[in-house]
Amino acid sequence: MTDPVSARCLEAFDETAAAHRRAASVLVPGITRTIALICETLSAGGKVLACGNGGSAAESQHFAAELSGRFRKERAAWPAMALTVDTSALTAIGNDYGFDRIFARQVEAFGRRGDVLLALSTSGRSANVVAAAQQGQALGLHVVALTGADAGPLGAVADEVIAVPETDTARVQEVHLTVLHVLCDEIERALAT
Repeated sequence: MTDPVSARCLEAFDETAAAHRRAASVLVPGITRTIALICETLSAGGKVLACGNGGSAAESQHFAAELSGRFRKERAAWPAMALTVDTSALTAIGNDYGFDRIFARQVEAFGRRGDVLLALSTSGRSANVVAAAQQGQALGLHVVALTGADAGPLGAVADEVIAVPETDTARVQEVHLTVLHVLCDEIERALAT
């Protein structure tokens, strides 16, 4: 008989695998459109901005690092930046304008028409991520939302919504990481020479 801890570990792996299978059946079209969009943006000299809170902040940083560094292939660096990493900007903007504006203000500073904003929110309701998406739309950025099953207000202001069909935050974030790795892999296959 398996001990309770081992059983829960196995259950977590089973749940993660099942979440990925459910997501794969519905997310591939949005992922392929996002790959094409980011490739077009980078080829035209544009950049990718990314933002999110908590685990989504970490994933946005990971994604930006894979583009500006490398994923699998040695290649030229691509302009990508996570809006979550500059603590001086985050705290100054938060203090002067409020926490809801910490990403929107940076989108205003760094975003240009034709750039991509990758906005991560498992709930689709993170006010600061929604505000960043709204600012991006106003400036002519292409907004891609990564959310859970309910894309919420973020989905309403995004050009592309990749909504993981799950409600558990851990499962959503696990699938988001796979989506981000697929994006990186396919962007490199398309653009790295």
